[in-house]
Amino acid sequence: MNLSRRNFFKLAGASAIGVTMVSPLEAFYARVASGHIPKGRGFGALEPKFPENVSELKDLVIDGINLSSQPLLKLPPGFKYRALSIKTQQMSDGFAVPAGHDGMAAFPGKGKTTILVRNHELGTSSPNPVSGSIKYSNEAQGGTTTIVIGRNGEVIKQFSSLAGTIRNCAGGPTPWDSWISCEETFSTTVGGTKKHGYNFEVVANANSGLVTPVPLVDMGRFSHEAVAVDPKTHYIYETEDRSDSCFYRFVPKVRPKKPGDLARGGTLYALKIKAYPNGVDTSNINTQLIPVGKELPVEWVKIDDPDPIEESKAKGLGVRYEAQRKGAAIFFRGEGAWYGKGLIYFISTQGGPKAVDSRDRGNGQIWVYNPRKETLTLLIEASPTGDVLDEPDNVTVSPFGDLFLCEDGGGDSQYVVGVNEEGEIYQFAFNNLNDSEFAGACFSPDGKTLFVNIQSPGITYAISGPWKKRRAWDF
Repeated sequence: MNLSRRNFFKLAGASAIGVTMVSPLEAFYARVASGHIPKGRGFGALEPKFPENVSELKDLVIDGINLSSQPLLKLPPGFKYRALSIKTQQMSDGFAVPAGHDGMAAFPGKGKTTILVRNHELGTSSPNPVSGSIKYSNEAQGGTTTIVIGRNGEVIKQFSSLAGTIRNCAGGPTPWDSWISCEETFSTTVGGTKKHGYNFEVVANANSGLVTPVPLVDMGRFSHEAVAVDPKTHYIYETEDRSDSCFYRFVPKVRPKKPGDLARGGTLYALKIKAYPNGVDTSNINTQLIPVGKELPVEWVKIDDPDPIEESKAKGLGVRYEAQRKGAAIFFRGEGAWYGKGLIYFISTQGGPKAVDSRDRGNGQIWVYNPRKETLTLLIEASPTGDVLDEPDNVTVSPFGDLFLCEDGGGDSQYVVGVNEEGEIYQFAFNNLNDSEFAGACFSPDGKTLFVNIQSPGITYAISGPWKKRRAWDF
């Protein structure tokens, strides 16, 4: 299956959003500067709903919860959903669906099917691991599964596709029919026989089975979170989930055209804001240095040792510490990343002004990098109360231009939050089952279905409805 650049735009949800998303937001920026985060332009008030396939869930008890006994989601009027590929259900390869559903992307399959490649954020001691005979490390229990969804929303096939990796948190799709799965760790397995902290490539194919795990060493060994690929240059942008993380760009040695080409290597760089040649903490928790809406020219510093043996701030060892010695900017927990028609969006989950609960963190920032202009802009910054946006994590761009963010806040209310092109924020979906985080939001290639996970107990939802009937709504 050859995914053209045009189809990749569609996959990335970029048919409507453009490089102008930053420029028409002057009024929004003015409101933010005065302390007001605008709400509105959603789909309506959220209401509890049972899944369409609730009869299939009868007497399905996971972690003590009967999934047919209560509405699992709250959604706007006219929207519906199915609950799919649930932890412990049997897969086509005979193994059970693993726990820890996380980052995910949707690819076009044959016969109008959709292929989902989904991460499982597991370490070394899960009772519900990713299973298989081909593993990177025998002790590690994370990896990916692949699910083939039929045109009527049914699961046709599902199987383990990457095994033996650790804490596969997020990742990103590529224009050459693959998913890059990221390990959120810097560790070695028992006995120190296998180093972790790498990216791995998984072909998006209904018949791939388990792929041979190949660590993409030149993309860096650090606590990875997500990647976003620019289809024009095939440069890959990477986030890092640490309180003192950096934002990276990987330039492949050869322009990748098929799965496996990334293993030929390349060069890793970290982003530096020109106005701060000695580096800057962009979190805004105490300093408020970075204003919302201001385009900041950037440059990139080369990482000489992308595969360090040790991480030590005191010794200056590790990818981010090398980057920061060279003036790279610091972000407070870089997480979700997504490409949208010329722009790279990424999340700083705990950046922003200090939260009112007095913890030393903010409630989140949304950044946008413009590779054509080589500028970085703080697009949105959550308020100290977190009432509108609370620690966003994964991000995707919808076919109609809105950003969709998966919240991972510390409270008991987890939402999928939308951001329209005017910078207004609205709540789209609510986890009515428990307080587990949403993750892996992505749209089907035809733009009709939003797939999203809740990490625990491990459920994938397929949400459909009147996407074209968005209307103003203040929640």
